[in-house]
Amino acid sequence: MSESTSPTDDLAKLAEQAQAGDKNAMDDLLRLVHPRVLRICRSVLPYSADAEDAAQEALLNIATKINSFSGRSSFSTWVHSVAANSARSTYRKLKRTAQAAHNPETMEKPDPRTTSVIAGTRLDLLEALETLERSRPQMVTPLVLRDVYGLSYEEIAAEVGAPLGTVKSRIHDAREVVRPLLRPKD
Repeated sequence: MSESTSPTDDLAKLAEQAQAGDKNAMDDLLRLVHPRVLRICRSVLPYSADAEDAAQEALLNIATKINSFSGRSSFSTWVHSVAANSARSTYRKLKRTAQAAHNPETMEKPDPRTTSVIAGTRLDLLEALETLERSRPQMVTPLVLRDVYGLSYEEIAAEVGAPLGTVKSRIHDAREVVRPLLRPKD
């Protein structure tokens, strides 16, 4: 990396080269984004092995779907969305597995991977996001990008391809739906 370019510029350049079919650029790109992807997945999934699985899925999605990156947002914002979606997808799979495993007819020894997720500190948030996704799926990504990952409204608008006012409205409305679901149960 030269002094005149930033890490973001280098990432964007590698992404362009990878989109053009440069395998070395793709390898470098995946190596460069791996720590960030893993950090994002770990922020959602409390069990390290689950976060690593989600990160691998995200890296595979980045590699296979890089041509779907249109440049509406920064490449790092797109990577963030891919990683967050992968972590949520992994959580849903683990939840289904845990529910099937806790069926009294098939009850044996609990799987520590699924019980760690069920006992995880982010369970209430993930459940609230699932509820929101069932009724208003267009609100989930903006809310996650803003309130979980701290992206700016402008970055979110670019990522989801919606006007800034629409993004702010979706986030506000999503918070109204999710807030009561996150309150402690009496």
